[in-house]
Amino acid sequence: MLPHADTNAFNLHLAEISKAVANGAHAVVILDGAGYHGAGKLKLPHNLTLIRLPPYSPELNSVENIWEYLRKNKLANSVFETYEDIVEACCKAWNFFANNPAVVTSITARDWAHVSG
Repeated sequence: MLPHADTNAFNLHLAEISKAVANGAHAVVILDGAGYHGAGKLKLPHNLTLIRLPPYSPELNSVENIWEYLRKNKLANSVFETYEDIVEACCKAWNFFANNPAVVTSITARDWAHVSG
C-alpha cells in the first residue's frame, strides 16, 4: 500500500510484477490511461510488455471490476477516523480478494483473452 499513485509507485509495482514472472517467461500488463502509466521516467522490466487500453473502455479493464467488487463487499458505507484506518481497511479488503483465487478468476477473466497452445 502506497500513499500516492505516481510514477515512482508504478515503477515499484512493475518491479513486483516482474519478480512474479517465471524465469524465461514474459508477461503483459494491461494499462488504462492514467498519466503515470506512460510517464517518461517509467522503468520497464525486461520481462514485461505494457499494452494500453483505448480511452473510455472500462469494460476492457478488469481492475474496474475489482474495485466494484471491493466497494460492494468490503468498503461500502464506511467511515474512517484516520488515514491509517483507511489503509488498514483497504489492505484487509485487498487481501480478502487476492486470497480467493476463484473470485479473482471470476472477476478478472475474459472469454476473449486466453493462452493458445
